[in-house]
Amino acid sequence: MKIVNPASGAVFAEVHADNEKAVRAKYERARAAQPKWAATPIRKRLAAIRAFRAEVLARQSELAKTLTLEVGKPIRQSRNELNGVLPRIDFFVAESQRALREQKVHADAKGRLEERIVHAPLGVVANISAWNYPYFVGANVFVPALIAGNAVLYKPSEYATLTGQRIADMLHAAGVPEDVFVVVLGDGKTGAALVRQPVDGVFFTGSFATGAAIAAGTGRRMIKTQLELGGKDPIYVCEDVDPKNAAAALADGAFYNTGQSCCSVERIYVHEGVYDEFVAAFVAAVAAFKVGDPLDEATYIGPLTRKPQLAVLRRQVADAKKKGAKLLLGGNVIKRKGHWFAPTVLADVDHSMLVMREESFGPIIGIEAVADDDAAIELINDTDYGLTAGVYTPDAKRAKKILARVHAGSVYWNCCDRVSPRLPWSGVKRSGMGVTLSTYGIQTFTRPKAYHLRSV
Repeated sequence: MKIVNPASGAVFAEVHADNEKAVRAKYERARAAQPKWAATPIRKRLAAIRAFRAEVLARQSELAKTLTLEVGKPIRQSRNELNGVLPRIDFFVAESQRALREQKVHADAKGRLEERIVHAPLGVVANISAWNYPYFVGANVFVPALIAGNAVLYKPSEYATLTGQRIADMLHAAGVPEDVFVVVLGDGKTGAALVRQPVDGVFFTGSFATGAAIAAGTGRRMIKTQLELGGKDPIYVCEDVDPKNAAAALADGAFYNTGQSCCSVERIYVHEGVYDEFVAAFVAAVAAFKVGDPLDEATYIGPLTRKPQLAVLRRQVADAKKKGAKLLLGGNVIKRKGHWFAPTVLADVDHSMLVMREESFGPIIGIEAVADDDAAIELINDTDYGLTAGVYTPDAKRAKKILARVHAGSVYWNCCDRVSPRLPWSGVKRSGMGVTLSTYGIQTFTRPKAYHLRSV
């Protein structure tokens, strides 16, 4: 399997992909090793995760460069991801023992009957992870899964293979047995082979189409399935904001990581009272972003990780222009080696256009004027997705009233493109099912077992 630098299109590494036989052998290793890991005291499992955190911190420069070379993420943003995963690990370490503790929920007056809940590990879980934030997305799954006593078969995206190998190296060096955290390498065929194994849970991050196919298969087997899928994340800018400040914040929310985030801002609705001023400020902010070599400290916009996404963005631009949108910036593939698309801003869009309906996952945004809050809410909810949504206004009461009517797993007031380990991460509709992060995202890797205990 060839590892390609998306900034240049050059192959810079090759790895051996796992076939079906190899995947089966790795599953059997994990199945055999899991009971001993589950029997290991949680304090020792937590110690291994603390040691993993120390490895991430010590190797940050090397890890950031590897991530930038294989996914094209600007180097400063790669370091931001590595810095950002540390408090997530800290949260899991601090909260897991309490979240997984055996609970006595009832005892009768005579002390003869007790009811208890024990959080038993699922067993062996398959974790098919993402390339855009391999440390964030991966750690949301494998860290609490390991702490809870599961063995993990971890398949990094084929676009983040080397990063996946580095994660395994660090976990093993930290004291997680090699047969408890096992890396499975390959593309979609390898992922499909992994899902076919008799695992006890599948945790997938990726596209709706692949997630739906996984759910169809795992549903028949009645195993735990969690799917973190796409988003078409909207923001509503009210007329009582400072449009320049809102534009600067939303430009970053839309174009950070070259727009390749499941919670990137992908649709903006602006009250007609500040529409023109907002659009002008937004275009100015995006035009100031430096596009260039992702290893350059000054670069803000890098290449697209996946070459096929260029065609998606070209189609969205052509469709919007044909239907009357104004192209204010970009709109074209940048002619250089690698996978580059110019930061693109489309104004005067509407919901007949692909750019407002299909996930873009790139440096492109559509901006639409709205007459009032009701019109904005109707458009926000007019989507197949429901991952995040937000509103910008200084009025807290107004914001809460708007957000209460929004159909999304996470909602934002005067912020965007934000994830917290303390809050559950989930979606509705085509954005997926299940929960990661928060204490819910710790307990999701267990099966609550009910104990009815009566003494004679």
